[in-house]
Amino acid sequence: MLKKHFSLFAILFCLNYSFSQVSPKLNLSNSSQISIITSGPGNVLYEKFGHTAIRVKDPVLNLDLIYNYGIFDFDNPNFYADFTKGYMKYKLARYPFYLALKSSQQDQRWVKEQILNLTQEQRNQFFQFLETNVMPKNAGYFYDPFFDNCATKPRDIIQQILGDKLIFNESFVSEDLSLRQLMNKEIHPNTWGSLGINIALGSKLDKIATPNEYLYLPDYVFNALNLSKVTKDGKEENLVLKSNTLLDFEEKKSISDLISPFLVILIISIFGIFITYKDFKNKKRTKWLDTTLSFFTGIIGFLIIYLWFFTNHSTAPNNFNFLWAFAPNIVLSFYLSKNQVPNWTLKYIKLLFLLLFIIPIIWITHVQLFSVTLIPFFILLGVRYWFLQKTLNS
Repeated sequence: MLKKHFSLFAILFCLNYSFSQVSPKLNLSNSSQISIITSGPGNVLYEKFGHTAIRVKDPVLNLDLIYNYGIFDFDNPNFYADFTKGYMKYKLARYPFYLALKSSQQDQRWVKEQILNLTQEQRNQFFQFLETNVMPKNAGYFYDPFFDNCATKPRDIIQQILGDKLIFNESFVSEDLSLRQLMNKEIHPNTWGSLGINIALGSKLDKIATPNEYLYLPDYVFNALNLSKVTKDGKEENLVLKSNTLLDFEEKKSISDLISPFLVILIISIFGIFITYKDFKNKKRTKWLDTTLSFFTGIIGFLIIYLWFFTNHSTAPNNFNFLWAFAPNIVLSFYLSKNQVPNWTLKYIKLLFLLLFIIPIIWITHVQLFSVTLIPFFILLGVRYWFLQKTLNS
């Protein structure tokens, strides 16, 4: 952790240094190179997808810089509040390339370089675009993990610079997957991070992704560039002149959390079903279980509503997790904590039971995919709702 903080300090120091080292009107020499840098996944959640950045190298001008669109805006005093609301302010940063390589080496993440097949004029257009956008007044942008991130930015710049000279090859897409399915390939499904993301985000993620939308992930950017062509002097040439492996570490595998959500949810669900069985046998109702389940699902439901209607997260709306995480359950929890419950609660429980049965239909038809770790919890809710219908009806 100390190394992480030291590396961050060094990068921020070099950011200020490098701003004074490059003239905004500087032109690259004929020996210059523009490269796309792809890094393998890291250990923490936001590193699981890998990383894409841009390298500008010119031995004549003694330049070797990296342009990184994945920097948090540390100057924003409301960063965490804005992040929660969906206004995730990131910035483009420029610093010496060796620092980026050193950081990846410390984290043991592989790094590959793709040198782009550009004319000197195109390299200078690319360079001037980066230099304009790295200026403090232009560097910030609102990050979107699926539509505007460190991988989509290089994609967009290449498309802008090359225009109709770019021949984008879509054959890197071998199967029709949604944005959620692509995401779940990168994060192990039996982790708390995966569970939280899949509960928080709605059905927009379940639309089949276009080849261009695949490129929110660095691996697909790498594959797409390798297959694509560029027109030069009327002839088609490979977009990538040369690929280099700069760091050759074994790719970090996504693994289950030690205390995994499926294990925890399974234990809780078995315990709840056991209590329900005992309640049914003894003709009684364990009020604290009903109160806890309804309050918990209600709280999750309110979070879903908040993300859906009151934030700027592009993929939070139309979230069918509300079918089990039903916000009004918070009100129900207070009534279920009492011995006598109002007459309307029976109809309400029947509604919850119906909503729960809609989930498999939504899931099977791929309108929205749910986290598989929730299956034991869905069974618990179904069993408890069935029990409450029998109990409250008697």
